[in-house]
Formats: sequence, structure tokens, C-alpha cells
Amino acid sequence: MFVTPAHAQTAPDATQTPAAPGTAPAGDVHTETGVAHDAAHGGGVFPPFDSTHFASQLLWLVITFGVFFLLMQKVIGPRLAAILSDRHDRIAADLSEANRLQAEAEAAVETYEKELAAARAKGASIADAAREAAKTKAAADRATIEAELAEKLATAEAGIAGIKASAFANVSDIASETASAVVEQLIGGNASETEIKTAVAAAKQGA
Repeated sequence: MFVTPAHAQTAPDATQTPAAPGTAPAGDVHTETGVAHDAAHGGGVFPPFDSTHFASQLLWLVITFGVFFLLMQKVIGPRLAAILSDRHDRIAADLSEANRLQAEAEAAVETYEKELAAARAKGASIADAAREAAKTKAAADRATIEAELAEKLATAEAGIAGIKASAFANVSDIASETASAVVEQLIGGNASETEIKTAVAAAKQGA
């Protein structure tokens, strides 16, 4: 028959003497004594609520609070202060940078508006100058054209006057010849040239 180690440890020793009836085994004497001891000192009260442990609990509370206070003062507090200071400095730096960028943006907008106003004024000035130059050039071209037209008109009028004079001279000759021919046909004789020219001149004045 094989015996396991566990069975060997739990099995009763055959060499031991059995306990007498009504008595507890040798291994259970301490347990029963402990139960009786607990019942005698409080009847099974939970240790934190036992008044006999209040002094030790207060002592450990003071020790724990002191350790926690020292930990907060020496370790956690400085770290939190450093973190808060770092964040405060970072936020202040960010705000300063934002203010600087805002000032630069406002300055850029102001410069742009000034340049735009200057460009508009310059454009208006250039437009006015171009308009005045165009008017001056148009007036000069108009004066030149009018002078050329006046010169051409004077030349034409002179030509017309010459043509009229030539035509009138030819008319006088033609009228003299025509009158001489008419007189010759009517009276059958020739009139003198002086008489014919006098008659034509009188006819012109009468017309």
C-alpha cells in the first residue's frame, strides 16, 4: 500500500496513545484555550472598536499623519509647486508671445492700410495727371487741326477767288464776243470793241 506525503502528515501516529474519553487531543488544546481566552476578554469584539486598542490606534494615526505631512511638505508639495510654477511661467510666456504677435499683426494691418491709402492717392493723382495730359494733348491737336483747316480753307478760298476772277474775265470776253455777234446779226454791221466792252460793263453793274 502506497502512502502519500500529505496522508502521512495528516495521519495519526500509531505510536501515540489515544486520548482519554472526554478530553481534547493534544494538538487542539491551544485552539480551545485561545477561544476561551478571546471570550474572556471581550466576547469576540472587532479589534478597531475595542477600547483597549485606542491608544495604539491613536499613536499609529499620529505617526501616519506625521509621515504623510512630511511627505507632502518635503516631496509632493515642492513638486506640485514646481509644476504649477512651470505652468504659470509657460502660460505667461504664451500670453506674452500672443500679445507680441497681436501687436505685430496690428502693426502690419496699419502699415497695409497706409500703403493702400497711399497707392489709392497715387493712382488718383496719376489718373488726374493722365486726364489733364489727355485734355492738353486734345486741345493742342484740336488747335493744330483747326489751324490746318483754316489754312486749307484760306487756300481754297484763294483758289475759288482766283477761279471766280478768271471766270469773270472769261465771261467778259465771252460776253463781248457774244454781244458783237448779236449786234452784227441784228444791225448787219460791226460795233466797235470799246462800245461792246462799255455795254457789257454796264450790264454787269446793272446785274
